[in-house]
Amino acid sequence: MRENFPFKRVLVTGGAGFIGSHLCDRLIGLGCVVEVLDDLSTGSVHNIEHLRDHENFRLTVGSIVDDHAVAVAVDRADVIVHLAAAVGVRLIVENPVRTIETNITGTETILRHARKKKRPTLIASTSEVYGKRTEVPFNEEDDLNLGASRRPRWGYACSKLLDEFLAFAHHRENGLPVTIVRFFNTVGPRQTGSYGMVIPRFVTQALANEDITVYGDGSRTRTFCHVQDAIDGIVGLLCGDDCHGKVFNLGGVREISILELANMIIKRTGSSSKVVTIPFEKAYDEDFEDMQRRVPDLTKIHDAIGYEPCRDIEQVIDDVAEFQRNASSS
Repeated sequence: MRENFPFKRVLVTGGAGFIGSHLCDRLIGLGCVVEVLDDLSTGSVHNIEHLRDHENFRLTVGSIVDDHAVAVAVDRADVIVHLAAAVGVRLIVENPVRTIETNITGTETILRHARKKKRPTLIASTSEVYGKRTEVPFNEEDDLNLGASRRPRWGYACSKLLDEFLAFAHHRENGLPVTIVRFFNTVGPRQTGSYGMVIPRFVTQALANEDITVYGDGSRTRTFCHVQDAIDGIVGLLCGDDCHGKVFNLGGVREISILELANMIIKRTGSSSKVVTIPFEKAYDEDFEDMQRRVPDLTKIHDAIGYEPCRDIEQVIDDVAEFQRNASSS
C-alpha cells in the first residue's frame, strides 16, 4: 500500500462490481474520497454495503452512457478509474448488442468528459484483445489476432480494443493523461459465477458436491490473478510517474489448464464432486469460439512500478471458497 497516494477524490465507474468494490476498499483505506458511478446491472450493492455510511464514500446509481451523470461525476473527481463494462462470457454471448454498445459508448462518454476537465484516467481493458494468439506470454506490443466478426465472442474483444484506440487517440490529440490496463482473469471474493466466471462457478459446484462442469475438453489454459494483486497493480499505475499513454498487462504468473483447475478445487474444498465435460456448442452456441491460452508478459508493469503478484492460485481458491461458505451461512 502506498502512503503518499497522489489523488484525493477518485471516481470509480463500476465501483459496485467485483474489482471495483475491492478498489474502493483500498482507496478508502488510503484516505481518498471515493465516488462510484454504477448502474448495478452486473455489480451489486452488497459488494459496497459496508462502505455506504462511510463519510468518504458516495454511490451514484447511474449509467456510464448517461452524459449528465458522467459530467457531474467527472467534475467532482481528481482522477478516474473506468472499470464499468459488460463482462463475462455468458453475458457477451447472450447479449452482444448490450456488450458492444455499453463498452464503446460508455468509454467514449467517460473520455470526452475526462478530456474537458483534463482528468487523469485509467481505462480497464482485457486479455481478450489478444484474440486467438497461441504464442505466450502475451506482450503489449504483440500483433493481435481476433476471430471472425460473425462470432459474438470477438465482439467483446473488438469493443475493448476500440476503447484502447480511442483512449490513445485522446492522449495523442488532446494530451489526456490516460493509462490502459489489460486484466488477465482476475479472481477473488465477491466475484459471481453468474456470467461465466470459471473459478466461482466451480467452487459453488464443489461446495454443493455437484458435478464440476468443464466446457470443452479442459485443455485450455489460463493464468489467474488474485484481486488483491490486481488492486496493487491499479494503485501502483495510478501513482506511476511515467505510465500515461501506455498499456500494461496485469495478471498472475502460473498457467493452469481448466481441467487441472477443476481437480484442484475439488481437492482444496474436500468435495466429492466429479468432473464432467460439456461441448462448447452445448454450453453456449455453435458459433462460440474460445482462446486456447492466456499468459501475460508482466515485464512492462514490473519495470514501471515493480509489480509482482504474490498470491498463488491456491490462495485464490481458498479465499473464494471461504467467501462463499460465509455468504451461504449468513
